[in-house]
Amino acid sequence: MQVPELPAGAVAGDVCTALAADGAAVLVAPPGTGKTTLVPLALAQAFDEQGRGGRIVVAEPRRLAARAAAARMAELLGEPVGETVGYAVRGDRRTSARTRIEVVTTGLLVRRVQHDPELPGVAAVMLDECHERHLDADLLLALLLDVRAGLRDDLHLLATSATVASDRLAALLGDCPVITADARAYPVDVRHSPPVRGERPDACVARTITTALAETDGDVLAFLPGAAEIGRVTRALDLPDVDVLALHGRLSAARQDAALTEGPRRRVVLATAVAESSLTVPGVRAVVDSGLSRVPRVDHRRGLSGLVTVRAPVAIAEQRAGRAGRQGPGVAYRCWPEYETASLPAYPEPEIRTAELSRLALELACWSTPDGRALSWWDPPPDGPLAAGAELLRTLGAITGDGTVTARGTRLAGVGLHPRLARALLDGVDETGADEAGIGAASAGETGADAAGADPVAEVVALLDAGAAGAVDVDEALRELRRSRSADASRLRREARRLAGLAGSAGGRDGAAPGGSGRSGAAPGGSGRGSSGDAAAIVALAYPERLARRRDASSQVYLMAGGTAVELPSGSGLADAEWLAVADATREPGRAHGVVRLAARADEELATRVAATLLTESDEVTWTGGDVTARSVRALGAITLAERRLPDPDPRRVRAALLDGLREEELAVLTWSDGAVRLRQRLAFLHARLGEPWPDVGVGALLARAGDWLEPELSAARSRADLARIDTASALRRLVPWQEARRLDALAPERIEVPSGSSIRVDYSGDDPVLAVKLQETFGWRATPRIAGGTVPVVLHLLSPAGRPAAVTSDVDSFWDTGYASVRAELRGRYPKHPWPDDPRAATPTRGTKRRT
Repeated sequence: MQVPELPAGAVAGDVCTALAADGAAVLVAPPGTGKTTLVPLALAQAFDEQGRGGRIVVAEPRRLAARAAAARMAELLGEPVGETVGYAVRGDRRTSARTRIEVVTTGLLVRRVQHDPELPGVAAVMLDECHERHLDADLLLALLLDVRAGLRDDLHLLATSATVASDRLAALLGDCPVITADARAYPVDVRHSPPVRGERPDACVARTITTALAETDGDVLAFLPGAAEIGRVTRALDLPDVDVLALHGRLSAARQDAALTEGPRRRVVLATAVAESSLTVPGVRAVVDSGLSRVPRVDHRRGLSGLVTVRAPVAIAEQRAGRAGRQGPGVAYRCWPEYETASLPAYPEPEIRTAELSRLALELACWSTPDGRALSWWDPPPDGPLAAGAELLRTLGAITGDGTVTARGTRLAGVGLHPRLARALLDGVDETGADEAGIGAASAGETGADAAGADPVAEVVALLDAGAAGAVDVDEALRELRRSRSADASRLRREARRLAGLAGSAGGRDGAAPGGSGRSGAAPGGSGRGSSGDAAAIVALAYPERLARRRDASSQVYLMAGGTAVELPSGSGLADAEWLAVADATREPGRAHGVVRLAARADEELATRVAATLLTESDEVTWTGGDVTARSVRALGAITLAERRLPDPDPRRVRAALLDGLREEELAVLTWSDGAVRLRQRLAFLHARLGEPWPDVGVGALLARAGDWLEPELSAARSRADLARIDTASALRRLVPWQEARRLDALAPERIEVPSGSSIRVDYSGDDPVLAVKLQETFGWRATPRIAGGTVPVVLHLLSPAGRPAAVTSDVDSFWDTGYASVRAELRGRYPKHPWPDDPRAATPTRGTKRRT
């Protein structure tokens, strides 16, 4: 065996020693140190020398990495894959009785542990790339710790990480030893190539790739968030002497292998996150980093989940840059301004904190710990998302009310898909009446196993699991799949046949599933061989709350049964559809609606049949459009299917609707006469200055006590007009205890008589009571009037003869001494016909001029 000299090889012996002594260990080794390939080989050799049997199982987060790691180890041994080293991923397995090292995906190993927790024949499990914090990897770690604690104390566990954040990991494994492999890193020159004004991120990456090719030797590895961006950059590059290759998980094995093999010409490899840590792309001397990652997120309020594009954290950016220095000095180009690096998060957010957790909830139910509290977690699942996942499982019939898994739930889990897609697969045949000769028919030119037909339900489910690849219309995507001779289409058809086999082995349905009709026979609208109704029915089985109806004939906006509005992108080919079964929708920042990414044409009959549990028939009495609306409504979730006017609605519900109207319009629906407004102001003054029993008459307080002051008029009302006819002044007086009502005018008088004999209205609209009176009418006053039982002086606004403010005081006696003289000097010349006595305390008050009193 020709073993390369890599840092992980130098510490492989230490790892074997630690595992022999403690049964568990953590290996910290950066990308490119050989930990994924050299350490499993060393473990197998050490176990042989110790006379121990059993396989070494290596768990990888991605299928591509699992296949590549197995191929590299087999190459080092000089054997084909499937002999000493094999692999198993979803839909593809190459092992034999001689296999000692098996590389598997974490999701597949979770299924094995669920099927047989003792893992017979397995001596050690190596959990690779734990730092990536994928949901399946975190779950697998928790399950294996539980297995080791209760069933297999002889099971050896090795966790590897490319980052130094290993303390928590070591603690989970029982304070086990931590071995570190120092990377043999070549220098990497980091340069920044931010977008120019108005340049899209894809265009910036394409431009920077051209720069990297001109400034460096060797191949270029570019990191992009997803397959769509890879396609756009590929189309943007015009490089006649350079091979441009894609590298992502949806490619065929042959195309993935091509990207991982050096060629005779320079290459540009456009990769997603699969190339960040566990894969080596040979020949790379330059890395172009878009600075973007695609991660799972859930919009709980809108019921949308999926992948979103975010800024890559610093740890990911460092790993990406390090790819340029694996085999020699290199250059890393970052497509963002250098100053933005300081604002990036340090590490990726663990997927368990951000993803939709129904699949995790199902796995935990199968493990008999629905809340997961019996397990040891790196980060425990958050209660809210886990409860939401469990609620979905209950609607699918997968768990009981107390979280116990049902027989149906066990079958759903055994499929290995998201529970929604597993439900669509198991129930789809009964719903559509499809047979095995349907839309999976082979395209022209295919032969052998690939040419065999696939179950049409399984083919739609395979398409939904793979996600939209350009087409928005599910039927259009299926037609392309049928006629395409591409390796990707062939791979998808093989996946459909695999799913069909799983569905058959799962034993079909156990009676009518929640939300399905349980019918059999002909498919809607046709023979069950790939009609539009079939595809829509399968989508609806997976996502019943995403059935959507167009809002109006001229709109491209649809309302989903779950209550979220989505719109079709232009040119989708579905613009004339009244109903849609939406498989995938995203909501981008700044957009009012979600955007449909994948959907099928549906109709009302299909929607009401497949999503029968969402159907409701109810009487609705609501405050809508500024008045009470009473109607009988038939609805599919948030979608109104039919309605009619209720001639005699329940008075109690009418009263509740009127209260909603009062709250919505903050009492403005009532008629507030001048007298009612002034009374409310007086009561507010007394409440503020004297407190109880004088009532709070703010909007919130009045709404809270509507039954105390608006009855019996409120109970007798039936409409907005009835509310407007209520005498609010009389109604407000009901809030004042009868024994206090007699004191209202004394404590907060509406008017105060001034020395001239005039009765002037007090203004209670501000913080202090104000009496606006002409200065000449106050001659003879020696003290300011006081109200509220003598506790509050009235603020006097003393007016000129023309009625304009001349002075403000709450102490008139002091004003005569300190302020009157200056007012008199300013105004006596302007108003000579009015009296301006030297001694206002002794003067006769007057309403008019010197000649008129």
